[in-house]
Amino acid sequence: MEPDLFTAASEDRQEKDPAASPLAVRMRPRTLDEVVGQQHLLKPGSPLRRLVGEGAGGPAGPSSVILWGPPGTGKTTLAYVVSKATNKRFVELSAITAGVKEVRAVIDGARRASGGYGKETVLFLDEIHRFSKAQQDSLLPAVENRWVTLIAATTENPYFSVISPLLSRSLLLTLEPLTDDDVRGLLRRALTDERGLRSAVGLPEDTEGHLLRIAGGDARRALTALEAAAGAALDKGESEIGLTTLEETVDRAAVKYDRDGDQHYDVASALIKSIRGSDVDAALHYLARMIEAGEDPRFIARCLMISASEDIGLADPHALPIAVAAAQAVAMIGFPEAALTLSHATIALALAPKSNAATTAIGAALDDVRKGLAGPVPPHLRDGHYKGAAKLGHAQGYVYPHDLPEGIAAQQYAPDALKDREYYSPGRHGAEARYADAVEWTRKHLGRKRS
Repeated sequence: MEPDLFTAASEDRQEKDPAASPLAVRMRPRTLDEVVGQQHLLKPGSPLRRLVGEGAGGPAGPSSVILWGPPGTGKTTLAYVVSKATNKRFVELSAITAGVKEVRAVIDGARRASGGYGKETVLFLDEIHRFSKAQQDSLLPAVENRWVTLIAATTENPYFSVISPLLSRSLLLTLEPLTDDDVRGLLRRALTDERGLRSAVGLPEDTEGHLLRIAGGDARRALTALEAAAGAALDKGESEIGLTTLEETVDRAAVKYDRDGDQHYDVASALIKSIRGSDVDAALHYLARMIEAGEDPRFIARCLMISASEDIGLADPHALPIAVAAAQAVAMIGFPEAALTLSHATIALALAPKSNAATTAIGAALDDVRKGLAGPVPPHLRDGHYKGAAKLGHAQGYVYPHDLPEGIAAQQYAPDALKDREYYSPGRHGAEARYADAVEWTRKHLGRKRS
């Protein structure tokens, strides 16, 4: 028997005893119109619509697709909907257990089905990033010749985990993390739907809010936690899922943190100030509170990038690259693994030597500009490349620093009104000490008067 995404036996058992399957399985959408979120992928004429036979006529058939997104955003769900809605032959493989042999067997079966009775084959390949290059290569002829229409799912960046020839033969569809409203709608549907909990228990607002924080945009996690908490509440004879029951069930305390209120800004402020104060333990505490409350990891990463320049600057020139690298990594991997990256960056920044010299320098420069202290650019610094510039005296008398032994030319660079202004006042902490020496030396050789 061919591998199938959802076997007839399993479906019969679910119909006879709905509780035999997990709530997340029972609540899977049956049509694309029931799918929660991902509306940018479900517009009329979209590749997924064409895969289920909507507007798929004519010479242009449906394309193979690669579904990329975090766990719980609906990759398997979309494959399930296609399997139920399409009149095509549907086969599933998992890259965890399948190899080249299984892929070739599916391709051979697809060619027989197409040549024998005109039946097209859709192949769903889960976790394609686990396939080696050779295993992915084995898919190329079938995709290129459209012996199969491939639906591949991955949680990892396909530009790093999927071979280029396969990417070029497929459409890359990016799934977005579900919003709180998306997950909330799914929870409320599961509470009342005949396939779900059939209104057996209620879900108060505070419990629902904690469930949303636990879910973190993962529909499967939300439904799994709801099912476990509902079972515990019913065992206690309760008509509603209380917050305490949910906490006991999932072993996660409800962090008092409103992502849209004061707590959002207060905790973020405390994180930055703890880093500024070099208290690594307090910084990690506030980071943990933000993570546990379901804060957007990109927001946390932005806080760290700001802190690296505002409070560390050149005292540790590596601080900003660390924070930027953390932000890039977070965007690629998401939670839960992003917690490790954010911890890495937070510790590095908290323990780095501190300086706000870069902050005060640009602040003072901006203050002067806003006061009108600007003036014309000195003539010898103006652009002299265009015709007629020499007649205007532009670039005349400019001394090229690289022509001098010390690589520094004692000429006026600032406008007349600011020629003796000094904005940057480096400290002596960490690596900034050498910048302090460099500033002192260069200002002396520029012939600048002390202000």
